This record gives sequence, structure tokens and C-alpha cells, in this order.
Amino acid sequence: MCNVGLFDRIFRGVLGFALIVAALSGFEWGWLGLIPLATAFMGFCPAYTLVGMNTGCKVSESQA
Repeated sequence: MCNVGLFDRIFRGVLGFALIVAALSGFEWGWLGLIPLATAFMGFCPAYTLVGMNTGCKVSESQA
């Protein structure tokens, strides 16, 4: 099961990494970067499921 596309995964990975680097530099909220990093790694975003978005895997007509 995936709902996060390649471009989205790359963006989330870069954003997550940047936030974690900021956290190591003293920005406490930067640890939230673990969330986009995890969703990039898994290829699945629970929030996308809630709003019905899918930037990744194609859904066949029989599943829709």
C-alpha cells in the first residue's frame, strides 16, 4: 500500500532531514522532521488517506 509518489517522497526526505539537522542545532520543533522522513521511507501517508489524496501508486478501477 502506497500513496506517496517519487517526487513527494524526495521532498519529504529532504524536508525531514533538514528539520532534524535544525533540531540538532537547537531548534526544538525540528524533531517533527521524523514524521516526513518516516512517511518518505514507508511511501505511505495516513493524512493522505483521510483526505483521499494519492500522489503515488495507481489505483485500478476495480479497487476504486
